[in-house]
Amino acid sequence: MINDVITPEFDENGRPLRRIRSFVRRQGRLTKGQQLALDNYWPEMGVEFQQEPLDLSALFGREAPVVLEIGFGMGASLVTMAQNNSHQNFLGLEVHAPGVGACLASAKEAGVENLRVMCHDAVEVLQQMIPDNSLRMVQLFFPDPWHKARHNKRRIVQVPFAELVMRKLKLGGVFHMATDWEDYATHMLEIMNSVDGYKNLSEANDYVPRPETRPLTKFEQRGQRLGHGVWDLMFERIK
Repeated sequence: MINDVITPEFDENGRPLRRIRSFVRRQGRLTKGQQLALDNYWPEMGVEFQQEPLDLSALFGREAPVVLEIGFGMGASLVTMAQNNSHQNFLGLEVHAPGVGACLASAKEAGVENLRVMCHDAVEVLQQMIPDNSLRMVQLFFPDPWHKARHNKRRIVQVPFAELVMRKLKLGGVFHMATDWEDYATHMLEIMNSVDGYKNLSEANDYVPRPETRPLTKFEQRGQRLGHGVWDLMFERIK
């Protein structure tokens, strides 16, 4: 696995450009199982970053609706979704190698064949590898909330990102977000409502109940027991 999560960019004088990132790369130590999964299963399910569009049908070996998940963590819910929806193809993006290894191991154990994974910055993947009008759904579950006001600019859901996602969705495709930070939920709602071309699928024009298609994570179950809220947003591309 080529583990260059960020593609370096330089100005005309050869100095590296500083770009605002929505994530901090926490390169934790790989367990033996995660390393084994990367060594054995990456050639089968892993996708290297490239600066040209993917042929999604060729990647999965079939024509089927494609769901892209950004930041799948350890991959438990992503593997469950792929297992429960064999009629769809799933492409997962995660910047932390231990999570990628854990996801590969879980997918192999579950016998999942409709899942591919990448270890790279989602913005660059969307910009350079995902064809326009190609995705049925983009999923962004529990992204880093960057809850301090001075860090809010690092939140991945900003107008340019929402517009980028919309270009990659098919007409009628859906951008599904979820967060357990109410302030971030409000931020997401404001951003998404400001982008022309989306329709909020909430009847009240705010949040939707968690759909059955999004598995309940152990983290979320613990939060519910403690009385923590979770907010789901679903916006359909209509233009």
